[in-house]
Amino acid sequence: RNRMIAARSIKELREKTGAGISDIKKALEDAEGDAHKAEALIAERLGSTAGKRAGRDTGAGVVEAYIHSNARIGVLLTLSCETDFVARNPGFKVLAHDIAMHVAAMAPDDPEALAAQPFIKDPGKTVGDVINESIGRFGENIKIGAFIRFEV
Repeated sequence: RNRMIAARSIKELREKTGAGISDIKKALEDAEGDAHKAEALIAERLGSTAGKRAGRDTGAGVVEAYIHSNARIGVLLTLSCETDFVARNPGFKVLAHDIAMHVAAMAPDDPEALAAQPFIKDPGKTVGDVINESIGRFGENIKIGAFIRFEV
């Protein structure tokens, strides 16, 4: 029975965090099976991975275009990473889309201001936190590059 709970917890934490299974198992062990504590540990550890990757070159990435449903707001945004392998990953493309949507909604002035804003899809985290978690998940440095927001 305990094994089924662990398997369910691992699956749920994998969906929430995108962390590797071994990282999730370790966090669950360290949190004595408490999924909320394990999720916090995973976020902390993925964030610490970001620090190790910060200096690495980001020569690949995507340009994301987002047009709001009212067709009155649009955003072009560059999100860079280290390799084309990550740039083609569907999860990376979703990240770029979500950040472009955030820019449309919140109109930050520059990448630093953007990183400091509470993320519209999860206000408990900043956009910078989301980037750091993604760095941990993809194992590559990720940077928000230039963006421009248009509004009619």
